[in-house]
Amino acid sequence: MYEDFRVTDRWTGEELRCRWTANVVAIATRHADAVDVRYDVNGRPVWIAMPCMAWVEQKKRTGHVITDALAAQIAGHYLKQAIETGYDNGREMYTMTVDEVLQHLDTVLHEAGHTSKLPTLVPDPELVADSQPNP
Repeated sequence: MYEDFRVTDRWTGEELRCRWTANVVAIATRHADAVDVRYDVNGRPVWIAMPCMAWVEQKKRTGHVITDALAAQIAGHYLKQAIETGYDNGREMYTMTVDEVLQHLDTVLHEAGHTSKLPTLVPDPELVADSQPNP
């Protein structure tokens, strides 16, 4: 679905390959109450910041949690839409609101049918080669 996809930039017509690389709890890296989802967009890092309150609201409204795989799909859907509509202007970080997270979550779940049908997240070795040396 949205862990590895191609999209055409609205303004340039360039085809972009977007690949999920990581979910990071932002309190550890930038002291923010968010989860940052990193994508590689044609070699350029793009971060989608998702507020932790979205996890709380999802639990309140449905009784279900946002998993790592679901968070990556939500962020990927948001990124794809941003590029297609021309909202992407080359920034490195985009911040979603709680409402945006929940709206994109609903769309992703509607497309997938159930969280059990979401793809497994496996980072592309070429994108995370510097994260851990090979034995």
